[in-house]
Formats: sequence, structure tokens, C-alpha cells
Amino acid sequence: MFKRVKGQKLKLEGFNNLTKTLSFNIYDICYARSKESQIDYLEYVDEEYNSERLQQIVEEVCRIIDAKLVNISTQDYEPRGASVVALINEGQSYMEKLHYEGGVLKTTDGQQKLVAPGLIGHLDKSHITIHTYPEHNISTGIATFRVDIDISTCGMISPLNALHYLIGSFDSDVVLMDYRVRGFTRDSRGKKVFIDHDITSIQDYISEDVLSEYLAYDINIISDNIFHTKMKKKNIKLKNYLFGPEVEHLSSKEKKAIKEMLKMEMQEIFECKNL
Repeated sequence: MFKRVKGQKLKLEGFNNLTKTLSFNIYDICYARSKESQIDYLEYVDEEYNSERLQQIVEEVCRIIDAKLVNISTQDYEPRGASVVALINEGQSYMEKLHYEGGVLKTTDGQQKLVAPGLIGHLDKSHITIHTYPEHNISTGIATFRVDIDISTCGMISPLNALHYLIGSFDSDVVLMDYRVRGFTRDSRGKKVFIDHDITSIQDYISEDVLSEYLAYDINIISDNIFHTKMKKKNIKLKNYLFGPEVEHLSSKEKKAIKEMLKMEMQEIFECKNL
């Protein structure tokens, strides 16, 4: 059940020129003891969230926020990491169906467009980007997989509607989010409108069942339409954070030490500083 408060509907004049931008980082944390297991984990998570999977997530986000996918560029990196950049809008897409074959964008009418590796492309009214960053600490065995997501929309479509789906699409141990409404549009009387929906916190748009799993903290400047929320998992079930065959026979003392390391990693990311 969402906690949104419905306000009075606005009658706008012409196109809605407000820009709504949701940017956030999602962190998935794991422990692998040996160097081999650490590499195996990075390879696993890199394949689990390759550009093909990220493209599927982008397509579902478009469906949720009722946006049209106009164009999309994908890239897998060596040794690890992937990116997806999508151009979206509110209107009918000029390329409803497209796919890539050998670096060539092919449409249903047989036309082709060459796409260079890593190309971002031109931006229309709205866009979505997803980038992944797998990394690990050899000395501690802690691996932290980061996903950066940016959704910027103009018009009536709102990126906030996809929050529940995006948080659930990844193993989200820590989530840092920023939401900002920029610019202005006008109502039918010519009066400037600087925000067209009710919001006091990003948490208003996250379901209660998701929020109940996290410690959530806000820093909001409501007068400037700037909102920041960060979330950290409340409870850690150690078995969900262990990777590799070496962790099958850990002592109670070792398990306790590993759990403390995981909690510290999350706390440092949550506070954005070394503790």
C-alpha cells in the first residue's frame, strides 16, 4: 500500500515542461574467502546483470511508467560491467520494435543503423541509463556490486512509479536515491507550476512491505523540490551473503566476524564515509 496523498488535479497549458529526475545507486554485497571464489562471484554477478538483462529491466520500466521506448544502446565491458542507455518519450515510438545483431540496429521494416560500441545517442525529452560496477576487496573477501540508475522524464510520466520494481530487480542491500523536479510549466491561466504532484519524501512512493525491510533516512529540501532518501537492510541472514565452497565449514567465531564485516561495509556505504 503506497502512502501517496492525492492533491487537486492541475489543468496545464500545452506540453508539461517539468523535468523529473530520479537517480540512485543500488549496492549488493557478498563475502567470498578465496581469490578464486571472489573472481567467480564477480563473473557470476556480471553475467546475471549483463546488458541483455539490463535492457529487459529498462523495457519493463517503460511499461510501468507508461513511456514509449524510442531507441536503446547496450554495451558489455571487459573485464566486467555493462551499460544500457534508452531514449523514451510519452508519444508513439517511431521504432516500436528493434533489436541488435552484430552491432547493427535492425528495425521491423528491414532498415539498419550502425551503432558504435559505447554509443549513448541523442536525447529526446526523456531517458533511462543503467551502469554496473562490480568490485572486490582482496584482503577482506568483501565484494560490492553497484548499479547506477538514472531516469529523467518530461511530461506527465513519472519515474517514481518504477521504484518498487527497480529495488526488487536487484539484491538491494543499500539504496541511495535522489529525486528532483526542475523547470516549470504553466496552468491554463498562465501561472507557473513548479511541481505537478504531491510528494514530501521518496518514501511516499515505496510500498510498505519493501520499506519494512530497511532502515530509511531522508534529507529533503521541499521548497526546492529536492528529495534524498537512503536505505539499508535491517537484518542480515549470513547464508545469503556467502559465496564459494570455502564458506561451507566456517566456525561460529568466523561467521560472527564475517557478519560484522558485512554490516560495516553496508554502514560505510550508507554513511558515505570510512568508519
